[in-house]
Amino acid sequence: MGIVQCCREQVVAVSPDTPAVEVAKIMGEKNVGSVVVVTGDNRPTGILTDRDLAVRVMAREKDPGEVRASDILSRDVITFQDSMGIYEAIQKMTSEGIRRMPVVDDNGRLIGIVTMDDIIRMLGEEMSAIAKNIEKQSPPMKKESPPMPT
Repeated sequence: MGIVQCCREQVVAVSPDTPAVEVAKIMGEKNVGSVVVVTGDNRPTGILTDRDLAVRVMAREKDPGEVRASDILSRDVITFQDSMGIYEAIQKMTSEGIRRMPVVDDNGRLIGIVTMDDIIRMLGEEMSAIAKNIEKQSPPMKKESPPMPT
């Protein structure tokens, strides 16, 4: 199974010049903990999380109306190609110590995002389907009665 099957296609993205206060408002409106910062041609340049806003703006007492997304984003964004397999994605996320990755097409343009939560949810659904199949093909389990009180 490819990563594109479990990525979210509705990515919340902002431009590098978006003020931090606007980023925070967008995160609140969209109920997300991160946004992808993209160039004009929709190529990811970084990720900006709610933690970045707290640590790099609020804790440093910077003016959130003056600070731009490009000033506080996590650079060196690691992306997944849409053809990457799910297990390869898990290994990459684990080895890099990250929880969310933008998914890009062959031209490097943003087409989705995948989070560890998405992967865990998808794996849980797969495990449930496997368990149901095993249960269907197995003899019924004898249910023991609870012991009678003496």
